[in-house]
Amino acid sequence: MTPLRQRMLDALVLRGMAARTQEAYIGAVAGLARHYRRSPDTLSADEVRHYLLHLLRERHLSRSSVNQYGCACRFLYGTVLGLDGDAFQIPLAPAPQRLPEILSRQELARLFAMACHLKARTFLMSAYGTGLRLSELCRLRAQHIDSHADRMCIRVEQGKGGKDRYVPLSEDVLQLLRTWWRAHHSGPWLFGALRDPSRPIDTGSAQRWYYLARDAAGIAKRGGIHSLRHAYATHLLEAGYDLYSLQQWLGHNHVSTTTRYLHLRRPDVPDGARSQPLALLSALPPITTH
Repeated sequence: MTPLRQRMLDALVLRGMAARTQEAYIGAVAGLARHYRRSPDTLSADEVRHYLLHLLRERHLSRSSVNQYGCACRFLYGTVLGLDGDAFQIPLAPAPQRLPEILSRQELARLFAMACHLKARTFLMSAYGTGLRLSELCRLRAQHIDSHADRMCIRVEQGKGGKDRYVPLSEDVLQLLRTWWRAHHSGPWLFGALRDPSRPIDTGSAQRWYYLARDAAGIAKRGGIHSLRHAYATHLLEAGYDLYSLQQWLGHNHVSTTTRYLHLRRPDVPDGARSQPLALLSALPPITTH
C-alpha cells in the first residue's frame, strides 16, 4: 500500500465512513491513477476533470457513478491533500431523478418461480418480504431475528450510514427463513458463501440470481435486485402503512426519500394485502416452481 493510499484510508476511517464507501473511494482514486499511470498527487485539476469526462463520454458511466468518482477526488484533494477547493475545482452535476419501475405481484410470483435454485428463491423472496438492502440481507445472521410473538422483528446492525434499526418480520417470511435455516445452514450466516460458509454470500452472486430469474420470467422492467425493495415499500404503502413507519423500516435519513413511493402506489390492491399488510408473500399469486 502506497503512503498516499494509506493516508486516504486513514482519513476515511477517522471520519467514520462506511466500509463500502471506503472501498468505493479508494477504488475510484486507484482508477484515476491507472488511467494516467501516475500518482494522483501529481495530477492537475484539469487532468482530473478530463478523467471524469472520459468516464461519461467514453466509458458511458451513469451520472450518479461519475459523481461518486468526483466525490472521491474531492475527498482526496480537499481533505487528504488540503488543496483549496476554489483553485482545484472538481464539478459535480445532479443525477437524473427517475422513478423506479415497480414489479407487479404477478411479476414477483413469476420471478420467484424462475429462480435458479432453492437458495436463490429463498433469498429473493426474503429481499421482497423484508425490504432489506442487498448488503444487509447478505450479512443477515440467525441471531438478528427475534421471533417472539410480541416482537417479531429483524435487527439490522450497522446498515447504510452506520446505523442500527429494527424491521418488522411477518409470519410468512419467518417460516420461509426457518425452513431454509433448518435444512441448509452450515455457518453463522443465513446465506453463506457456497465455497466458504464461514463468509457471507457475495452481493454479485445475489444480483446474478435476480437477473437470471427476471430474464427467465420474461420481465422487461429495468432495475436490479433493488427493485424488490422498491416493491416492498410501494406495496406496504398500498396496504395502508404510514410514511413515517416506512421511513424507519427502510432506514432513510429523510422522509423525502420515502415520499417518492407515494407516486407509485395504486388504490386497487388485493383484499388480502389490506387484511394482513405485512404478509407480502402471502398476498402473491401462487408460486409454481419450475
